[in-house]
Parts: sequence; C-alpha cells; structure tokens
Amino acid sequence: MAGQITQGALDAMFNDPDRAQQQFPVPILQCLQIKTLDSKNGGAGATERFRIVLSDLKNYVQCMMATQTNHLVHDGLLQRGCIVRLKQYQAQCLKGKNILIVLDLEVIQSLGCPEKMGDPQPLGPRGAEPTHNPNLGSTGFYGVKNEQTQDTKPQFPRQAPSRNTSGGQGSNTIYPIEGLSPFSHKWTIKARVTSKSDIKTWHKPSGEGKLFSVNFLDESGEIRATGFNEQVDQFYDLLQEGQVYYISTPCRVQLAKKQFSNLPNDYELTFERDTQIEKAEDQTSVPQVRFNFVNIQELQDVEKDATIDVIGVLKEVQEVTQIVSKTTQKPYDKRELTLVDNTGYSVRCTIWGKTATNFDAQPESIVAMKGTKVSDFGGRSLSLLSSGTMAIDPDIPEAHHLKGWYDSSGRNNTFATHNNMATLGGATGRKDDTKTISQVKEENLGTGEMPDYFSLKATVVYIKQDNFAYPGCRSEGCNRKVTDMGDGTWRCEKCQVNHDRPQYRYIMSVNVNDHTGQLWLSCFDDTARIIMGKSADELIEMRENDETRLAAEFEQANCRKLNFRCRAKMDTFGEQQRVRYQVMSAAPLDYKMEGNKLNELINAYSQMGM
Repeated sequence: MAGQITQGALDAMFNDPDRAQQQFPVPILQCLQIKTLDSKNGGAGATERFRIVLSDLKNYVQCMMATQTNHLVHDGLLQRGCIVRLKQYQAQCLKGKNILIVLDLEVIQSLGCPEKMGDPQPLGPRGAEPTHNPNLGSTGFYGVKNEQTQDTKPQFPRQAPSRNTSGGQGSNTIYPIEGLSPFSHKWTIKARVTSKSDIKTWHKPSGEGKLFSVNFLDESGEIRATGFNEQVDQFYDLLQEGQVYYISTPCRVQLAKKQFSNLPNDYELTFERDTQIEKAEDQTSVPQVRFNFVNIQELQDVEKDATIDVIGVLKEVQEVTQIVSKTTQKPYDKRELTLVDNTGYSVRCTIWGKTATNFDAQPESIVAMKGTKVSDFGGRSLSLLSSGTMAIDPDIPEAHHLKGWYDSSGRNNTFATHNNMATLGGATGRKDDTKTISQVKEENLGTGEMPDYFSLKATVVYIKQDNFAYPGCRSEGCNRKVTDMGDGTWRCEKCQVNHDRPQYRYIMSVNVNDHTGQLWLSCFDDTARIIMGKSADELIEMRENDETRLAAEFEQANCRKLNFRCRAKMDTFGEQQRVRYQVMSAAPLDYKMEGNKLNELINAYSQMGM
C-alpha cells in the first residue's frame, strides 16, 4: 500500500514547485485527520469549513479544503486514513507554517482507509528545526499544540513563494478567493466580475459619499468587493461584468456584512487607493457565473425571504413603472417579468433600476437570475437583488434544455401560478404534503382556527355551468365586480371608473374524484383558466353566440387529471358552517416526476422491509 503514495511530493510542492509540477502533477497522499472549523461569522448562514492533514509518508502538512470539496466529507468519502489523489491545490505559507489549500480532491475508494503509514514529520520552511511528530490520539489537531486549538478559526497564509500562474502580474502568486482572510497580506487574485451594482450615493449631516460593489468569481469561490468615493471614480468604469481581472493588494479583507451580500463567503473586500486592478489577457481560464437553480414549481416549498437562483422562459414583459420609497421618498424604477418552466408553473419576477430600464430581451428568451429574493406578497414572487445578476440566453445546459422543451411543446402550454398561496408548511402547523380525498375528510382539514393547505391529485368529473363567471373591472390590479349602467358602460365603484366592456373572470365550482372519493372545489380566474384552457371572456362569448360549442368546451374539460394546491377553511353559508375547499393553483401532471416519486416511495417501503 505504501508504494502507492507519492513520497517526497509535499516537500517539492513548497520548495521546488517546478519539479513538483513535472514529477508529481497529481500526487497520491494519505489523509491523517479531518476537523470541522467554526465560522468566524457564526450564525445559521455561515459557511462550513474543514481542515485536514495530508501525508506523503515522509512529511505531513495541514490543509484547508475549499468549500466545493465539502461534499466529500458530507458523503462520507473523505475519512481518516483514506488515500486521495490531489488534483488541484495552492501551496501557501503563513507565519513560518506551510499550508495547502485544496481546490480539487479525489478519494481512491478502492484503496480503503488503512492505518497511518510511515512516520511523517511536519513540513516546515527550509532551515526550520524539525519538531516532534505529535500523537494522533491527543486532543489537539494533528501538528498543532493544544493551546492553539482553542481558536478553531482558519488561519490562511500570506503570499506563497511558489506555484506562480502565468499570464500577468509578474511574479505575484495567484491566490484563490477561498483562501483570502484578514490574515492574508500580499496576494493577487484572478477573478471574473459576475455582477456590478449601480453607483449609490448618501447624504448625512456628517458628509456625503458614494459607493459601488462587484462580485468576483474564481474556481475556488466568490467574494464581494466594495469601492467608496475616490475608488468609485478609479475603478467603476474599469470593472465590467463578465470580464476577468487581476486584483492585487493593498486591498482590505474584512468580515462580510451578510445583509448586503448573498454570497457564501465569510469575508469581503474593500478597495483602497493603491489597490491594483488589471484586465487579464486570458479571459477563458476563469469559470462563468455558477448557478444553483430552483425550479418554479418548488418555490412553494422555499422559505420567504430566501435567496435563490432561477431560470425560465420569458413569457411576459411589462412596461417600466415607478414607485416611491416610504422611508426615503426616492423614486425607483421597476419592471415585472413573467418566467415559466417545464414544471408547468409561472412566477412573477421584479427587476429594478437600470436593470429594469435597460432590459431589452424579447419574449421567449431564456432568462437566468442569480440572487433573487423570494417574496410571499400575494403568492410566491421573486425580486432580483442589487447584488444579483441576470443572464439572457446563457450558454449552459439548463438553458438549452428549457429552450428545446419550449420550442417542442411548451409554447402552447397553460401555466399555473403561485398567486394567493400562503406559506404552506409554517402557517398551518400541519405537514405540507399530498392527500387523498378521504384523508382530507378524515383528518378534518379546515376545521381549525387556521386554514389548512394540501396537495391533491384528482380528476375533474363535473363543472357547474350556471354563473361560472362574473363581469369584472378592467383596471390593473382590480378584480371587483362591475355594474351594467344601461348606457353601454360598466362601472367599478372601487375605481370610480366606467368601462366600455367588462373583463369576465371565472368563479367556478368543480367536482373532482380520486380513488377514495369526491370533493367540490372552488376555483377563481387563474386556476379555472388552467382547467378550461380558455379565458372567461371567450366562454361568455360562446354562451351568447354558440351554446353547443360552449357545452362541448365544458365536456372537453372533464376527465382532466391535475395537481391541485388547495386551502381548506371553515366558512359560514347562511346559518350553516361548512368547510370550503379553494384551489390556489393547478397544473397538469408531470408523469416523469410522478414516476420518480413513486419509485422513491417503493424504495422507502423496501428499505423498511415492507
């Protein structure tokens, strides 16, 4: 087994990097210990970090794992004693101590997790006195005295004397974003600007000023940087979204203000007067924006105020409107977009400021957003944060997949919304899950003080055709019933406006069945459109001109099987109380998704021995 280990690799990495790259391009090492580090920022949103010790039998060195390698620990692959292939790293030095920042690591599972091999000694800088190899069974971390472990916060190195990256900045070492901390001194990062804010100004009794911020990305992580006053003039025009730059000290590294950033980094940068920024000639070696998409249907399960990434087909684009802030009395430009995806759902997204006024994407474009805030006002909706980014028709697999789906079948689909949907799990105290009709009745959903929410897979078997729609106001945002004035106009008392014609809206009672029973559901305009496939205006016109066709439309709507999101609430009708079941959203069944759920359920039963 010892013959598999690349002996002497660690010494070469730190003291002869050229030889290391030639002779040991991908060294094989043994993991001697793993330790979880507490975040400096604390809190629920803090980034989890791991420190490990790697050995080449002759020497061992402490290592900080980049967060993109955390999954190896979470999945149980990286364990004490296991053999690993070190595919990408940065060799650094801090206060006389060598440390590796591990950017990419592969566990060789076939070699198992043998006991510690050899008698490795700590690898110190050349000329340093060797220290005794501490006992792995001690309470301290491997190679660290016990008193030092009282502070478990990671201590990153200064500029490394090795592993230069060609392509600019002379002999400066390219430092990974993941390795930046207040302990870092001379460094250069090579990173892509993934977003740049507008210039913001402030006025206080003590003075006035301006600032802007950018997000930087490299292969190890992301970090936010802010420039104030003179640095706005110095760097704002230089830094452009999508471009790659070298950024070098002096540049302050400090704890991140999480209320202003959605990035998973405990630190952020502040530009200084002498900060050096240079555009890189090589624009391809740094990755593009990283997304972690949530599909639109899953928004109903995302907590309010969470920050997510989303991708969808641009279905509608509204005109720019302006609102006035209640706190600052300043006007803000906004634009509403509607995105849809192949889950059968749509969502309203708000973009702000120059992003809104400069938006020129055409409907049916693919829009990817990073850093959107989930709102629950009138149902699930999204708002692009000032620190967020938006890409139109990005060259990524998710965009190509959505484009292919939309062109082949999605263009003519009808999409469900999250309108009027409450925060399902937290508001009710009940588990938010799928019910059969018999479960809805047996569990007495809707009989408590608070409404209950549930999902239901059921088939439409009958739709009441009398009074299925009402004449509504045509003003945006108003759903009030209007009155026929007898002079060819229809009046809305709320808006105090007369319209030449009403906009009819559904108010429909639908009977649905599943294998356990039947239930009457109340549907309003958005959900009834999903069931009927046509607007209420179209059906009213049929009722006046072609009742045979109208009857055929209702008949065609029968036997449709849908996913319903419902609210059960006690209502009073006359002197009688009864539970009313209102449909909050509806969508056609995704048979692939349903098949996957059924497969998971079968596997769960199998594991239980049932």
